[in-house]
Formats: sequence, C-alpha cells, structure tokens
Amino acid sequence: MTQWYYAGRDRQRLGPVSAEELVAHYRYSRIALDTLVWREGLEQWQRLGDFADELGLLTAPESPAATPPLPPPPPAADAPFIPSSPAPRPTGMSRGKILLIVAAVMVLPCLGIVGILAAIAIPAYNDYTLRAKLTEAVATASPLKTSVAEHYASAGTCPRNDTDGFGAAESYAGRYVSQATIGEFDDGTCGIELAVVHIGNVNLDGKKIWFEYDPDDGSWVCSSEIDDRYLPVACRG
Repeated sequence: MTQWYYAGRDRQRLGPVSAEELVAHYRYSRIALDTLVWREGLEQWQRLGDFADELGLLTAPESPAATPPLPPPPPAADAPFIPSSPAPRPTGMSRGKILLIVAAVMVLPCLGIVGILAAIAIPAYNDYTLRAKLTEAVATASPLKTSVAEHYASAGTCPRNDTDGFGAAESYAGRYVSQATIGEFDDGTCGIELAVVHIGNVNLDGKKIWFEYDPDDGSWVCSSEIDDRYLPVACRG
C-alpha cells in the first residue's frame, strides 16, 4: 500500500496516510490542491493537484455517512524535509556603503580645506624662497660697502671698479649676483649696483639693487626696481 505524507498549515510534516485517507482529507477540505504531498518514489514534495488524476480527486465524491476518523500521523524518518520559503533578502544599503558615504561626507570638506590652505601656503612659500635668495644677494654688497666708505674717507672721491684695490664688476659675482658695479650714479651719488641672477623667477632675474653712500654721515640707502614683497625690509621703498 502506498503511504503518503502531507504538509500541515504550519508546514509540519504529517503522515503516513493511505491514498484513501489522503483523498478523504481533501474531500473534507482538510487539505487543498496546493497542499504539498510526498510518497515513496518522488524526488521532492509536490502539490496535491499534481496527483488529481492518480487519486481521482476530480471525480464526484461518494456521500459518506459520517466523517471517518483519521489516526494521528506518526513521524516518518524517511520522508524529505518540506522545502521552506526563502527568507526575504535584506533591502537598503549595506553597512559598508553607509560607512563609505559617512567617510565621504567627512573627507570632502577636509579636502576643500586642504585645497584652500595649499592655495594660500604655496604662494607664500614661493615668496619666502625668493626673498631669501634676494637677501643673500644683498649681503654680497656688505664688504664692498666697507671698502667704498674707507676709500672715500681717505681719498675724498668715489672709487670705481678700475680703481686700485677694486676688481672688475664680474669679479664680485656670487650665487645670486652676476656683477657689482662700483662708481658714481647719474646724479653724482657714490654707490654700488648689483645685478641679480639665478633667482628662479623671470620677473626678478636681471633686475638691479642699488646702494647709495652718504659721506656726510656714512650711511647707506638701499633701493631697487624689484617689488618690495621680495626684498629685505632695509631695501623696501
């Protein structure tokens, strides 16, 4: 005799029952055509409706005098598990995506701040570098100013590059100075003219720095055609 198993409302496995008992369950609406059933020889649970012809479910039922009692179904160890409905997949963003969004929200403003600071700091650093080079260039004139002042004090005249004790303009070249011209300026003032070089800025290389000597008080005045922001404080106009 073929033994059948069927799934209860809570998907509990019930049975075994005979084919007649299974049909009786259906006749009395205890199970329906979509109820899952299984018998030996089946690979998996199937709908009761798949066996309607085999069990004669669609034929007119005989009118029973009374509902036949059904024995309680014992558990069966050889029946396969009833397939359960797959758990719903979680929806929405994963934790990783949320963390990425949070990180982006925190990092983007920081990048903007870094960009602003860089836009301020880089030009300021460049100005500092240029100013340091020009400061070194100005320092080249220090020993020359001493020599010019001593010669003027003893001879009463302004020396020139060809004066005894002084060298050609190119002989005073340094890392940031191409030459130092000694003599009187067009207005008759005694002084020194430095031509700067290798500063690393096309607007500065080749420019001049002047030092004018006042023999009355022995002071020097520094001036230049270079923008004040690049010059040492003593040479700013």
